[in-house]
Amino acid sequence: MLHDLLTIAVADAPATAAPLEATAAALEAAGAVFAGRHDHSRRRQAVIDANAELRERELIKLATLAGALAGALRRRGVPDPAAALAAEAGIAVFKVAFERWLGDGSRDLPHHIRESLDELRAVTAAR
Repeated sequence: MLHDLLTIAVADAPATAAPLEATAAALEAAGAVFAGRHDHSRRRQAVIDANAELRERELIKLATLAGALAGALRRRGVPDPAAALAAEAGIAVFKVAFERWLGDGSRDLPHHIRESLDELRAVTAAR
């Protein structure tokens, strides 16, 4: 489900959107899927964290999602390595945002995605 949601959201992003902006739009759309699922997500993550095989499986899922995002960006005309970098950065943003959201359920996941994306922009702008 997330695979399709992400790729459709990238495709639907405005034509003028930069690769990272299209990725961010997709991540925010995916974040909305988790609305009302904070407690379930915390329990699920606790089980994953306690099991090496499940952590490995989760990493494979995230890598698959990064590949899907990169493919969607390529279909928008974004060349490599920009497509791959934007997709991988997007997944990193999602991972950080998801961890923040698990620790702070007072704000929704899309909020944490935007906040984490702002942090990424800040660290990449620094010289």
